[in-house]
Amino acid sequence: MLLLLASIAPSVALMYFFYMKDKYEKEPRQLLIKAFFYGALSVIPILFVEMRLHVFDMTANRSLIAAGYTAFIVAGLVEEGFKFLVFYLFIWRHHEFDEMYDGIVYSVFVSLGFATIENIGYVLSTGFSVALLRSITAIPAHAMFGVAMGYYLGIAKFVGSPYREKYFRLGLIVPVALHGIYDFILFSQRYYIMSVFVIYLIYLWRRGMRNVRELVECSPYKDDTDREDDDSSCDFEK
Repeated sequence: MLLLLASIAPSVALMYFFYMKDKYEKEPRQLLIKAFFYGALSVIPILFVEMRLHVFDMTANRSLIAAGYTAFIVAGLVEEGFKFLVFYLFIWRHHEFDEMYDGIVYSVFVSLGFATIENIGYVLSTGFSVALLRSITAIPAHAMFGVAMGYYLGIAKFVGSPYREKYFRLGLIVPVALHGIYDFILFSQRYYIMSVFVIYLIYLWRRGMRNVRELVECSPYKDDTDREDDDSSCDFEK
């Protein structure tokens, strides 16, 4: 039971954190729970596809080509691709998705739904020390991939064409790239590459928080007293 709680606690804490960042119009909890649940269910097709795409044994093959393929295609593209699909099918057209920051909230819940199930599997098979390590590395990283996806999808929802298509594509491309880089650093098994891992985690967090602040301040539900005279930072059609 303790291991199970240790597996879930980091995701719960991060979901609460991003939920509370929504200062002006909080999302319905029922829909957030559904987003988390659908993200968790995405583990099933993800495992199915990843098993068929694995062509390198990462314990034996230490080439950078193997690391890159596994990081960007098997992990990055498949996992972020299915999260993107979940978001599109269950959130994109929902009437509660009515401001840009909602994209981040829902995407983080979807992403952490997947990450929680993945984390339970790792922790129950390897122990508490892994739970502690992943609580400050893998789980926050998945949240940041979700922030990146939600940032671009949140913008795409409310800008006009042709900008909508641009941001919609970035909603998949950017998290795939960020996820791929994260895994490539670990899969490379090269000290000169792995030495930047902590720096990359800091970059992910700072980048994500910048995205959060930007979309929170673009909320249409802000009071006039909170709204700055210059709203140019919310003009994404450029």
